[in-house]
Amino acid sequence: MVSRDQKIWRVAAHIVMILLSAAALLPFLLLIIASFTDDTVALLNGYSYFPEKWSLGAYEYILENKNTFFKAYGMTILITVIGTAVNIVLTSLTAYVLSKRQLPGVKIMNLFVIFTMLFNGGLVATYISYVTIFHVKNTIFGLLLPSLLMNAFMIMLVRNYFEHSIPEDIYESARIDGANEFVIFIKLVLPLSVPILATVGLMGGIAYWNDWQNSLYYIDDKSMYTIQAVLNSINEGVAALATLGGNSGVSLSELPTTTIRMAVAVVGILPILIIYPFFQKYFAKGLMAGAVKG
Repeated sequence: MVSRDQKIWRVAAHIVMILLSAAALLPFLLLIIASFTDDTVALLNGYSYFPEKWSLGAYEYILENKNTFFKAYGMTILITVIGTAVNIVLTSLTAYVLSKRQLPGVKIMNLFVIFTMLFNGGLVATYISYVTIFHVKNTIFGLLLPSLLMNAFMIMLVRNYFEHSIPEDIYESARIDGANEFVIFIKLVLPLSVPILATVGLMGGIAYWNDWQNSLYYIDDKSMYTIQAVLNSINEGVAALATLGGNSGVSLSELPTTTIRMAVAVVGILPILIIYPFFQKYFAKGLMAGAVKG
């Protein structure tokens, strides 16, 4: 039997969760509605959940410049797929080594990884290193390498999963059966680590999809712009879109200057909204230390 106090706490908890959910969803709803708002109305009255006039002008302009956006989408998908895959491989391999506390030098390696979570060389030193030493300027590596390829937090997350969610007895049983560390990692650790690897993949994929800073710092060639870089250019000035899009036959005075930002944001975020529900269960499991049941 549920007591009166428990009922009150449940009602209060539901109210709080409803308010938090509304705080998260309402901005997305406003974003979508604003993208379908007439540009003149949005310019005069601002954005509203109940606009006076609806319009497809922003999306029509995107379709007229579809080559620009398709190219940006293709670059974003390419970078996200390659970056996420390499991220998972490097993170899992590094985390597996760091989880073996008995190996010589592992404590120092752990210290180096944790140190990068607390300190870094700063933007100027990082930029000079990548440009003058690694020569990533205007290359695909400029979108892949800086800051995103491997993250210390994700390494620690996966390392802790390997240590605490996979019993040591399983490792010992595999070694008794003659398996070496590579076989153990491929055939034992990875299948048991799907939740945490899916979590790392989702976090890394979202980071690559939403990244615009690497394009800003390391990419001058507009043909290599990602969808977020295009959106950033639009936010800086809609005239930039005309430069990116080339000859669209639309003058700057006819551009939906206010609503096109929202439309491009909707186009940019739509794939994440579609994919995320399929990874949600892995994301929840990965963030919690699970138990292996035999």
